Amino acid sequence: MLTPSLAAARMDRLPITRAHRIALVALAFVFMFEFGDLNTFAYAAPALVKNLGFSVQDVALVTSSAFLGMAMGAIFGGRVSDLIGRKRALLYATLTFSVCSLANAGGFDVPSFVVCRFFTGIGLSAMVVAATTYISEVMPAPRRGRMQSAVMAVGLAGIPCMSFSARAIIPLGGDAWRLVFVLGSGALLAVPALLALPESPRWLVHRQRPHSAEAAIARFEAGAGPLEPVQEEAKPAVPKTGDSRYRHLFIGRTGRTTAFLAVVWVFQTLGFYGFVAWVPTLLAQHGFSVAESLGFSALTTIGAVPGALLAWPVTDRLGRKVPLVVVSLATAASGLAYGLTFNPVAIVVFGFCVNLLIQTFATLLYTYSPELFPTGVRNAGHGLVYGTGRLANIFGPMIVAAIFASLGYQAVFVYIALCWLVVAVAIAAFGPRTGRRPLETVAEDGTPTGQTTRTNSASA
Repeated sequence: MLTPSLAAARMDRLPITRAHRIALVALAFVFMFEFGDLNTFAYAAPALVKNLGFSVQDVALVTSSAFLGMAMGAIFGGRVSDLIGRKRALLYATLTFSVCSLANAGGFDVPSFVVCRFFTGIGLSAMVVAATTYISEVMPAPRRGRMQSAVMAVGLAGIPCMSFSARAIIPLGGDAWRLVFVLGSGALLAVPALLALPESPRWLVHRQRPHSAEAAIARFEAGAGPLEPVQEEAKPAVPKTGDSRYRHLFIGRTGRTTAFLAVVWVFQTLGFYGFVAWVPTLLAQHGFSVAESLGFSALTTIGAVPGALLAWPVTDRLGRKVPLVVVSLATAASGLAYGLTFNPVAIVVFGFCVNLLIQTFATLLYTYSPELFPTGVRNAGHGLVYGTGRLANIFGPMIVAAIFASLGYQAVFVYIALCWLVVAVAIAAFGPRTGRRPLETVAEDGTPTGQTTRTNSASA
C-alpha cells in the first residue's frame, strides 16, 4: 500500500522531470500576473489622486481593503485547499483574481475600488498559498528551495513589466490608468496549463486516495530514467491522527510554529508593503512629479528578479534560517538609507537594493513557511500565518499615512526599518532549520523553540 512515507521517499528521490518543468512554467506565468496585479493600485494611485480626486487617506482605505481580501483569501483559501486539493484551489484562485482584476478597470470612485480590490485580494492570496504549498509538496527535497526561487524569479518579472507599463500608460492621461488593471488579468491564459497539472501526491495519500496518488507519482516519475528502489521507513513520517483538524494549528509544537510564523509574516508584511505600496505616492507627495515618482519606482523594481535569483545559490545549501536573518537586517539598513536621501541617483540605488532584498526574503519565506506544517494542515497553516500578515496590514497603510502626516517622510522609513529588525530577531531566536530535509521530518522536528534538531544540521 502507498503510505505517506513511501510516497514522500518516491517523490524526494526524483530528478526534475517533464511534469515538474510543466508545473514550474505554469506557476511562474501565474505568479508574473499575481505580482504585477499586486502592485497595480500602487502605480495607479497617483493618477487616481490627480484624476478622480482621491486623497492619501482614500488611497490608504482602498489599499487596506485589498489586504483584508488577502487575509480572507489566505486564511479560508488555505483551509479550502486542504479539503479540495492543491490543484483545484490553485485554479479557482487564479480565476478569481484575474476576473476581479479586470473588474478594477471599471472603478470610478472610492467604494467601487474598495469592493474590487477586496475580491482581487481574496484571489491573489489564495493563489499564493496554494501555489507555494504545491511547490513544496511536489518538488524533491534537495531542490525545492531552488525551484521556488526559479518560479519567483520568473514571476517577479511581472513587477518591472507592470511598473514600466504603468510608467508608459498612465501619463497618457484621462482613463489610461484603466489599462493597467486590464493587464493584471492576463493569468487567465494559464488556466489550460493549470487544468493539466497533477494533483499533489502527498495530499492524495493523506486523503486516503492511494490509486490517484500512485497515478500522480507515475506522472512525475515519467521520463526520470532508472530509479533506485525505495524502502519505507519503519516509523511512519506522518502522524496518523489529529493532523487534519484545524485546531491542530493552535496546540503543541504546531501551535508554536503557528505563533512564530505569524509574528514573522505580520512584520515582514508591514515592512514589505510599507515600502512597495507607498513609494510612488510618498515621492509624489514629497515634491516629485507623478512621472518622476513612477520613473524612480520603475527603475528600483528591476531589483526584484535578481533578488529572487539571489536565493538560488543559498536556499538549499545554507537552508532558510540564516539567509532570512541576514537579508532582513540588510533590508532594514537599505530602507533606512533610502529614506534619508533626496538625491535621485541615491533614491534609485537604495530603492533597487530594497526591492532586491525583499524579494530574496520573500522567496526564502515562501519556501520556509509551508515546510513547517504537517500535510493535513499544511496549506491551512501556511494560509493562516500568511493571512495574519495581510490582516495586520489592513492597518499598515493607515499607520504609514499617520506617520507621514505627523512626523514626515523620513519617519516612514524608520518605521519600515524597525519592522524588518523585528523579523530578523524573531527568526534568529525561534526559527528552526529546514534545508534539504523531507517535509515529513521537518513537520515533526521543526519546532521553533530556539533549539533546532541536529538531524541533517550540516545541510540545513
